Amino acid sequence: MSFTLQINGQKRTVDVDADTPLLWVVRDVLGMTGTKFGCGMGLCGACTVHVDGQATRSCITPVESVAGKSVTTIEGVGDTPTGRAVRHAWLKLDVVQCGYCQPGQIMSACSLLKSTPAPSDDDIRAGMAGNLCRCGTYARIHQAVREASVTLTSAKKEG
Repeated sequence: MSFTLQINGQKRTVDVDADTPLLWVVRDVLGMTGTKFGCGMGLCGACTVHVDGQATRSCITPVESVAGKSVTTIEGVGDTPTGRAVRHAWLKLDVVQCGYCQPGQIMSACSLLKSTPAPSDDDIRAGMAGNLCRCGTYARIHQAVREASVTLTSAKKEG
């Protein structure tokens, strides 16, 4: 079947089965390999993308369910003010160790900060809880989300 998707602001038409996971459409059909395969069951968060602004596990999301919706991948999130603030905080605090989980971590952090611009520590823990990091960089991830929040709230006050 043919599906027209809105991915990172561009319309893309793909010819795949309706139940093909969005992850495989993004990676294998469209060639955007930043979104990672982790567990294939929506449990680890490595495959997180945004669907209409909500963090979504692409490995368990059939492509037919996102037709007509806006999908943002790690390749596109950096074009947003929130994505830029998160990326800057990640680099400033040297969050990345092996890096495999980081696209999903960043996508979840951006979704959290869009819905809760000034999250409490509990909000950050809850918002990031579905993302696993085999290297254990959770403390740096938490600090980076806090740093990005401060950057975003300062920019709003100045603007």
